[in-house]
Amino acid sequence: MEKKKTGRPSKYSTELAAEICERLSNGEPLRQICRDDHMPAWQKIYEWMARDEELSGAIARARDQGYEAIAEEALIIADNIHLGHKRVIGDDKTYTTVEDMLGHRKLQIETRLKLLAKWNPKKYGDRVTHAGDPEAPLHINNDAVALLAEAVKNLELRRNGA
Repeated sequence: MEKKKTGRPSKYSTELAAEICERLSNGEPLRQICRDDHMPAWQKIYEWMARDEELSGAIARARDQGYEAIAEEALIIADNIHLGHKRVIGDDKTYTTVEDMLGHRKLQIETRLKLLAKWNPKKYGDRVTHAGDPEAPLHINNDAVALLAEAVKNLELRRNGA
């Protein structure tokens, strides 16, 4: 009697890697991809990436493309009405209306934008610059230094009674 295999597949194949990259580039999260029966556990993919720089680079590029897909999806959600049923309960009767699910659409958009800002803050995050950063070096105004030196000189002259 042959023993039945249990668990997820764990053997790497270029076809499997290509499918993972394709799905990542369409904006599908890795853990969601790995929920499919024919996919390995997400931890196994990270092990493969640690051993294979080429796979790691391909997945990184696919994720960048996926971020663009998620941003485009947020625009589509914003631009299109999504009708839904709303149940209204009144004092004397209950009725159902059909209206745009604006609150739901806002939540979908906000969630996508917040995830993008976390996953790729340089591209999708809020722009915050601090003086002295390599991208925003601190500049010293020579005129201000001269004015300060002049003020200190005047204070010293006043203190000495001149």
